[in-house]
Amino acid sequence: MNNMRKSYLDNIRWVTVVIVVIYHVFYMYNGQGVAGTLGKITNLEVQYYDVYQYIVYPWFMMLLFIVSGISSKLYLDNHTTREFIKSRTSKLLVPSTIGLFVFQFIQGYINASLSSAGDLEVPFIVKYLIAVLSGIGVLWYIQLLWLYSMILVLIIKLEKGRFYNICQKTNVVVLILMVGLTYFFGQILNPPILVCYRFGLYFYAFMAGYFVFSHDEVIEILKKWFFIFAPLSIVLCIAFCIKYFGLNYADKPVILTPLYLLFAHFACLSILGGFARFYDYETTFTKWMSAHSFGLYVFHYLGISSIAVFLAKPCIITPVAAYILSLIAGFVFGYVLYEIISRIPFFRWAVLGITQKRKA
Repeated sequence: MNNMRKSYLDNIRWVTVVIVVIYHVFYMYNGQGVAGTLGKITNLEVQYYDVYQYIVYPWFMMLLFIVSGISSKLYLDNHTTREFIKSRTSKLLVPSTIGLFVFQFIQGYINASLSSAGDLEVPFIVKYLIAVLSGIGVLWYIQLLWLYSMILVLIIKLEKGRFYNICQKTNVVVLILMVGLTYFFGQILNPPILVCYRFGLYFYAFMAGYFVFSHDEVIEILKKWFFIFAPLSIVLCIAFCIKYFGLNYADKPVILTPLYLLFAHFACLSILGGFARFYDYETTFTKWMSAHSFGLYVFHYLGISSIAVFLAKPCIITPVAAYILSLIAGFVFGYVLYEIISRIPFFRWAVLGITQKRKA
């Protein structure tokens, strides 16, 4: 393993977060029956541009978990497991637990306002607790990431590098056959209500990132086969969009289908190979985007949902304006709130997991 920083991983991360922001704008006003949003606000019989959600949803969170697994290996190459546990707990667990009570309850209030839950006549403390739970929002990702990180510590203590060394021999045939594992883990541990918590699929993606895709030899194979995997991913994407457009792409039974998981698997392979081959470098812009991607992820949905609740829901603005302002608000809230909160004592720890004062 080459311990130099992998610029392509940073680039995948911030580019994917930007894709997530754009996705959440379409998601907020989707006409596909996906719950928990404001829903369709246009008079269009069919919102064909909703296809964007079908293009990105099957793979973008799986990709982030793979990248997180790779990043965990890079971190552990230079730190002890004790440091890893401490770092992940501060960065992931604290913001997704304590942060809910000191800030993210605001997001919970906005989320409740999107549904009838905001109209419940209950005592203030009950409303506050509902807002806290609803405020988890996009933080489900870092909750699972912390859980998987703790499980990883136990696994590496047991396997003592033996399985990791075996995975170094992964070849292109194995990479293709791993789609069977993607399908298997995609079928298990899917909760009936909070479907975003796909414990099985994302656990597999994280562990595959650590044990398989953290090897430079494997990444070299993905770079070599990019021009095969990329067209295959595009074909699978088109097939998925044609077959399932109009159905709820974020829930059963669609998320369990072979086509969904085939597309997710090969999209992740092609993106890892493509970025490693063409985008493994750093510029002033990419460095800034990478440094701010976590803040953008944590805060962007507050901007999008605020526009939806306070302007789009009461029809103060047109649907076109709602989309445009939501997109702008997603980035503005993401970057501005990060710059502010990362400089406030206690809040920078509770909300963002920053344990030391940020430099201006």
